[in-house]
Amino acid sequence: MKRLAIIGSGDLGQQIAYHAREDGHYEPAGFFDDFEAPGTVKHGVQVWGGVNDVLATFERGAFDCLMIGIGYNHMAFRQQLYERFRNTVPFGKVIHSSSYIDKSASVGSGVFIYPGCVLDMDVEIKDNALLNVGCTIAHHSTVGEGSFLSPGVKVAGFTEISGGVILGIGTIVIDNIKIAPGVRTAGGAVVIDHLDRPGLYAGVPAQFKK
Repeated sequence: MKRLAIIGSGDLGQQIAYHAREDGHYEPAGFFDDFEAPGTVKHGVQVWGGVNDVLATFERGAFDCLMIGIGYNHMAFRQQLYERFRNTVPFGKVIHSSSYIDKSASVGSGVFIYPGCVLDMDVEIKDNALLNVGCTIAHHSTVGEGSFLSPGVKVAGFTEISGGVILGIGTIVIDNIKIAPGVRTAGGAVVIDHLDRPGLYAGVPAQFKK
């Protein structure tokens, strides 16, 4: 089994490690975390060092692939890390076995798909995106690079979600919608029109707040 290293040893990093091991994808080998002392053990996995140690540790052969366990509170940093290492260290992906991924769908590198998700025909999930528990993405829709979908998000067909988007828990997006980079939706938002500028949207229907 390939060995997985994870940047970030907090809650998300530990969830990636847990599902990677329990669902039979990878053996979690170590964390990189600038805010934890080397040797600290999180959920049975040791912190090896900080972000600046990633490349040298990979070149020593300590792990085979990398994922980023930095959550939605630090979206820009998460994407910066992906850009920093994408051409020098192979990225893994974890797609939980309880999720349905149609054979025509595509899933990029660095992606984490939690249990119970559905990707329908010709769906595209781009690199470094995350789909939390129970997300449904209908046919011919795209989730952009580095975007973060909270539990229970439902996206109808022919929808284009740009990079760096955060959809809050239970957000519903009707068909043929385009969502611009940097958009965030509050929990329970219902999107019935294009969201064409960055910022927070909330309500039914979703409206720009700030």
